[in-house]
Amino acid sequence: MQVFRSFGPAVGHVHSREAMRAGLGAAVGLGLTGLLLLSPSIDLEWGRYLVAPFGATSVLLFAVPNSPLAQPWSAVVGNTVAALVAVAVCLLVSDPLIRVVASVGLAISVTMMCCALHPPAGAVAMTAALSPDAIESLGFWFAIMPIGLGTAALVAVAMCYARLSGRRYPFRQFDDPGPQGIEDASPIERLGLTESELSSILERYRQSFNLGVEDLARLIGAAEIQAATHETGPLTATQIMSTDLVTVAPDTELVEVADLFRRHKFTSLPVIDKSGKFLGVIFQIHLIGKAREDALRLDRRFVPAFRRLLDSRRDRPVQAKDIMSVAGPRATTNTPISALLPMMADGDVDAVPVIEHGAITGIVTRTDLIAALARSVVRKV
Repeated sequence: MQVFRSFGPAVGHVHSREAMRAGLGAAVGLGLTGLLLLSPSIDLEWGRYLVAPFGATSVLLFAVPNSPLAQPWSAVVGNTVAALVAVAVCLLVSDPLIRVVASVGLAISVTMMCCALHPPAGAVAMTAALSPDAIESLGFWFAIMPIGLGTAALVAVAMCYARLSGRRYPFRQFDDPGPQGIEDASPIERLGLTESELSSILERYRQSFNLGVEDLARLIGAAEIQAATHETGPLTATQIMSTDLVTVAPDTELVEVADLFRRHKFTSLPVIDKSGKFLGVIFQIHLIGKAREDALRLDRRFVPAFRRLLDSRRDRPVQAKDIMSVAGPRATTNTPISALLPMMADGDVDAVPVIEHGAITGIVTRTDLIAALARSVVRKV
C-alpha cells in the first residue's frame, strides 16, 4: 500500500491565485528575456536565441523562488558552468551519445562542487551536446550568450516581479539587519540553532539541495511558536503519548512477542482482547527478569510451584497472558506529566498505558516523558 501511496502528490494543495501568479511571472520573464535574445532567426554569430532550458529555469524562479536551487547564484552560475562544461566536452568528443552523457554527468558534478546546483543546468548541457553546429560556431561564447545573459535576464525579471507581487526573491531570510538596524540577529534568533548547526542537520538528512539554512531556521521558528500556542496549561498525557500502538492478544505466543520486541525496538507491549479492552502490559525488562528468576530459584521451595506451572502449560506454549503485568500504573488522557513522573520513578515501569473507558488510547514511554520535560525546560530558559 505504501508503494502505491508514494506515487501520489508530494506537494500540498496550491491556491489557484498562486498558480496563476507563477504562470504569469514565467510568461512575463520569458517574454522580456526574449526581447533581449530573440532575433528574426537563430544568430550563430552572437548567440541571440532562446533555449529550452530557460523554460525549466522559469519554473524554479517564479513557482518556487524560495528553493535553494532557484537562487541567483544557483541559476546564473549553474547554467553558465554547465554550458562551459558541455562546450568543452563537445570540442573533445565526437560521438553523439558519449557527448550527451558526458556533458550532463560532468555538468551535474561540477555545479554541485560550485554550490550552484540548478536542475535546468542539466538541460543546458544536453542542449549544447545536441547542437554541435551551434557550438562549433559559438564555442565558449555559448556560455555567455545566450546562456549567461539569458539566465541573468530571467533572474532580474524574477526579482522585480517578486517585489511587485508581494513576494521575496532572492530569498535570504537572515541577510536583513536586526530590529535595531545592526547586523546582530534578534535575541530570540540568537537563542536558536546556529547556522553551522542547521547546516549539519541538512547534511545529516541529505537535504542540503532541497532546503536552505534560512528556510529551515524559519520553519523551526514558526513550528516552535505554533507549538507554544498549544500549551495553555500543564502538559497532559494526551499531548505526549504515542498513539500508533502495536498490541498483542492474550493468546499470542511468547515467540511472537519476542519477535515484536526485536522488530520494533519497543520496551513494552499492551495486551488487549478481541473487543479492544485493555488487559495488561508486557514489559521487556520483566520478561528478562522472569527468565533469570526462573533459572535461579529452582530450589526446594519453588519446585512444586514450578512443576505445576509446567504441567499447566504442557499442552500449549507460553502466551502473553502468562507473563503480562496487570497491576501496573495507568493514566487517562488528562493526567498531567507531573503525575506521570512518580509512576515511572522506579526501574520496573518504563511505560504507562493511557486508558479511556476500558480501552487503551495511547502509551506514554519514558522517552516521551523525557522529551516533554526537555522541551518545557528549554522554553522556560
